[in-house]
Amino acid sequence: MQLVKTTRDTLLRPLQIVSGIVERRHTMPILANILIRKDGENVSFLSTDTEVQITTHAEIGSGADVTGTTVAARKLLDILRALPESGDVTMTLLNKRLTVQTGKSRFALQTLAAEEFPTVQQAESYNASVTLPQKTLKHLFNMVHFSMAQQDIRYYLNGLLLVLDGNHVIAVATDGHRLAFCQVATEQTFARQEVIIPRKTIIELQRLLEENDEPVQLDIAANQVKLTFADIELISKLVEGKFPDYTRVIPKGYKNDFTIGRDELLRSLQRAAIMTSDKFKGVRCIITPGSMKISSTNADQEEAVEELEIDYGGDSVDIGFNVTYLLDVLNNLKCEYVNIALGDSNSSALISIPDNADFKYVVMPMRI
Repeated sequence: MQLVKTTRDTLLRPLQIVSGIVERRHTMPILANILIRKDGENVSFLSTDTEVQITTHAEIGSGADVTGTTVAARKLLDILRALPESGDVTMTLLNKRLTVQTGKSRFALQTLAAEEFPTVQQAESYNASVTLPQKTLKHLFNMVHFSMAQQDIRYYLNGLLLVLDGNHVIAVATDGHRLAFCQVATEQTFARQEVIIPRKTIIELQRLLEENDEPVQLDIAANQVKLTFADIELISKLVEGKFPDYTRVIPKGYKNDFTIGRDELLRSLQRAAIMTSDKFKGVRCIITPGSMKISSTNADQEEAVEELEIDYGGDSVDIGFNVTYLLDVLNNLKCEYVNIALGDSNSSALISIPDNADFKYVVMPMRI
């Protein structure tokens, strides 16, 4: 039975969309497969790791049959990438084998029954919904994703806090050493709602969301979030747990602050980072009226010193930071200047964008 007849690129796109979450090694071998369902011309492609599920559709079906199968995602993707761009590709299902053919090239792949594929159960009802342009949601995630924890035993940090509050959608991420906050205003109004979206889901959405004004609908249930955009539906389980109160972490009322060119500071920190070691990424910052001195040393007693002129008339502050945390935020921002506010050498620093209350980055000091 012929499932699909189309060009290589037309078939490759939906496969690339769904294959990102497919694990190479899994306790259930079928999860290395993608589920392909055909209903006349409509063909759906679905993948899951039991936590996240992605579905997309394409009008590339051949014939009026209704059928389904599962096939190894990586193998099928590798085959299609290796095929020449010109010429039609057909996929045919016969005797539990999926045959991919174009010109004189033919590949026969083993399949597993579609009925055995463990799809994620969709929530019966959703508590809240929000619709945003794709580029707005992508911007929210991009501004905070680098502060998410990785494999932390405090599992609620291995994700991103999404808050609906009044007419704002807020994203917050922290690994316990730094915290990133970003918000966007909407024309919709919400009762306050907080959910923690897993790290893997956020990374996948950054890949799938595009820089355009097309809408993405986000539906929130008690233990699940669903995002629908373009011809993609993504369903993800939520992380259970209580996220730290970010409003208490973000410092207020610091009097020692100055504005500095983002690129100038970034390049100075990159140079200072060369003299740090893999185990110890500390840089020392001495801020005095008119000057910011950045220095780093290593076990071989090598040293880097950078001095920057700043418009600053506050207290002298001698403070240390993990340089990676500073580089992460400066590399991610696209603004010309950043504002840095400080308390003392034992207090966290607040990095923000001048005249913009929608982004805040808090970084804890470290002993140098």
